Amino acid sequence: MPLSKIAGIGKYVPTNVVTNNDLTKYMDTNDEWIQERTGIKERRYAHRTEETTTTMAVEAAKIAIERAGTTAQDIDFIVFATLSPDYYFPGCGVMVQRAMKMKEIGALDVRNQCSGFLYALSVADQFIKTGMYKNILVIGSEKHSFGLDFTTRGRNISVIFGDGAGAVVLQPTEKEGQGILSTHLHSDGESAEMLAMYNPGTHANHWGAKNYADFDDAEIAQMFMSKKMIDNAQLYPYMDGQAVFKKAVVKFPEVIMEALEKNGLKSSDINMLIPHQANLRISQFVQHKLQLSDDQVYNNIQYYGNTTAASVPIALCEAWENGKIKEGDLVCLAAFGSGFTWASALMNW
Repeated sequence: MPLSKIAGIGKYVPTNVVTNNDLTKYMDTNDEWIQERTGIKERRYAHRTEETTTTMAVEAAKIAIERAGTTAQDIDFIVFATLSPDYYFPGCGVMVQRAMKMKEIGALDVRNQCSGFLYALSVADQFIKTGMYKNILVIGSEKHSFGLDFTTRGRNISVIFGDGAGAVVLQPTEKEGQGILSTHLHSDGESAEMLAMYNPGTHANHWGAKNYADFDDAEIAQMFMSKKMIDNAQLYPYMDGQAVFKKAVVKFPEVIMEALEKNGLKSSDINMLIPHQANLRISQFVQHKLQLSDDQVYNNIQYYGNTTAASVPIALCEAWENGKIKEGDLVCLAAFGSGFTWASALMNW
């Protein structure tokens, strides 16, 4: 059975750079406060009307396809990870298929937020290994900036996120010492509401109401989206930062070690760890826990913020472009996020 390899990789980030000082125009914050808590100096925001999650994905995909030495017509499956799709439905996978004038191939959308790209990569890996597909386009793309609360009320979340896209083309390989060795996926929904965007949704306030008798029919009818939700700022993401941090610093190292132990390796064998860019403090904690050097870990959250599903492929692409990943290197990808979900992938580049 052949392994799957990343044959081509690409990224796209908007040209609009938004610094921490720029955010002080909208909310009570400052550069020192943001950097101390997150490590972020700046992020990119997509053009409000001319760029979407899909258009950014297409730009990243074009580069990945060209670097893989193939064409859009050769792609036989798409796996698209995002939490910020162009539409509530349909998903972005079919939008990419249309925009790139591909054949009538399958398109699968993955909704695993920060872990989305690794979940998507794992799905694609299985299709390659079974021989079902030969050229799979795997994408992580996000446009957060259109849905953030740019007031002091929302600063704890809004200062963190940025926009961008990353993509890879997965192909089979029988070359010794090359390919994805294993992927590892986990979830624990016990604290799902600790990092979530509740509305709009079909829960009809299920998680917040102990008794539906508290609401009249008119109120229940408007629970998907209503003016009251807008007035009460209920259409923005919610995050319990401390709860997320505490869980992440446990599960990140665990899932990395799981991948290493599965393949009879140690943390010192890693040439490059690409962690999901959630918070620089989390990445630094994981680095210290695994006793990795600065040369073994790549972080770029300082310049792009947290781009959730796009963060791992953007960082992976940038590390490779900067010559920090070479053929034969042992590369580990890891992510943790909303759900909670977490995942890792170990590969020989």
